[in-house]
Amino acid sequence: MKLRVGLGFDVHPLASGHALFLGGIKLAAEKGAVGHSDADVLIHAICDALLGAANLRDIGFHFANTDDRWKGKDSKYFLQTVTEMLTEKGWTIENVDCTITLEKPKINPHIPEMKKVLAPLMNISVDDVSIKATTNERLGYVGREEGINAYAVALISKAS
Repeated sequence: MKLRVGLGFDVHPLASGHALFLGGIKLAAEKGAVGHSDADVLIHAICDALLGAANLRDIGFHFANTDDRWKGKDSKYFLQTVTEMLTEKGWTIENVDCTITLEKPKINPHIPEMKKVLAPLMNISVDDVSIKATTNERLGYVGREEGINAYAVALISKAS
């Protein structure tokens, strides 16, 4: 069996008047992420981790923020498409481990719902999706509530 690991990272600015989508769900928040699609940093980081593990470039290559087809697009579409791309190449997603960095709102109460949304998009069990959240201890752009970021690591496998 062949195994590969990929790392993903995404960042978006935060602004009033924008919705906050994380892990495929909409959260109540004073500020939301600003981006070309729905700016779901968690899904974008997962997509990059999966694409990187499979050596299929990155999310920007496949879903460019200069392409109007993706304007306002639900990021769950990107993750489902990335999963299909991996499947076509013979890869199976084993697990993903993610960390969201954001001062507020608190993410922990929403993690079970996010996992329930994300797991089927990747054809994996809820137990194979790990999501953690942390603040930036009021430091930097995250600490000043100017931005949000997410990291993801993915393990994929293929029969030899």
